[in-house]
Amino acid sequence: MGLQPSQYQAIMRIYEKRQFVSHDIQTSRYQEVIRKVPEYKHVEDEISSVSVQYGRRLLSGEESSTGSLHATLDSLSKQKERLLTAGGFPEDYLEPVYVCKDCKDTGYIGNQPCHCLKKMMIETLYQQSNLTSVLTQENFSTFNLNYYSDSFIDPKTNRSSRAIMLDARKTCQGFVTDFSGSSPNLLLYGDVGIGKSFLTHCIAKELMDQGYSVLYFSSPDFFSVFERITFHKDDTDARAIYEYIRDCDLLIIDDLGTEMTNSFITSTFFSCINERLLSKKSTVISTNITLDTLADLYTERTFSRITSSYTMLRLVGDDIRIKKRLMNREDA
Repeated sequence: MGLQPSQYQAIMRIYEKRQFVSHDIQTSRYQEVIRKVPEYKHVEDEISSVSVQYGRRLLSGEESSTGSLHATLDSLSKQKERLLTAGGFPEDYLEPVYVCKDCKDTGYIGNQPCHCLKKMMIETLYQQSNLTSVLTQENFSTFNLNYYSDSFIDPKTNRSSRAIMLDARKTCQGFVTDFSGSSPNLLLYGDVGIGKSFLTHCIAKELMDQGYSVLYFSSPDFFSVFERITFHKDDTDARAIYEYIRDCDLLIIDDLGTEMTNSFITSTFFSCINERLLSKKSTVISTNITLDTLADLYTERTFSRITSSYTMLRLVGDDIRIKKRLMNREDA
């Protein structure tokens, strides 16, 4: 799961740069200390000389005669500390300067990624997803059931809009919980403005915060990538995006049916969802069109793949965007 190799390498280059900067700062500070406190260098030279003697005696098996040398080294080290503070420098002035002290700017603690590396990975995934700004506003913590009415009854199920959306939220949360093990797929369909895109954003945020790679596209933008690849062979940006579409952990296609549908679109759509199913990569699709229209626009073959491999989630209710505008006017 997670980043492309090129993205990981770019992050690791940041760590390499941090290490170089730390080394440069440490070197500059050392030279400053030597200029202001020349005795510091003399003490260091003595420590080096005594350390060589100490090492030679250990190698020759003369451990019993190293006591005085050890005491001398200890005394010289304390003298260094006194010279540094007497010169007006902090005790840790010559210690390495790290952005992250936990991993010492390597990105790893032992064999495990440091929290700072995980944070950079997640930030990269957010930037890649096309959702960076919207997810601060639209996520499970901001999902508001009060926009859905108990009095709005769905004639097909005889259930209220509020009850249906409560179940939909649970289904989407279960999608996230089961994500790593089952590679789930989801189709959200229903009228305009009832929260389909909002729920896809909720899913995206939860998974990206766990380190999964998520790509979000409106339907027209999604098919535009394939048009550019097909008809503009030298479009390297489109080809890079296409690789992300193939490999990302979760692909979100929002507002399917708002693009200009033709034979190229229907063929591309089937190929994409079929390839992701075969490679066990998850896809979430939202659409305002009915299931009958979906079958008519994108062929029975595509419809069969979706109905057999996706959890179908039908949403009903009033247009929330209109409700929000009315509520904001009342508050004003």
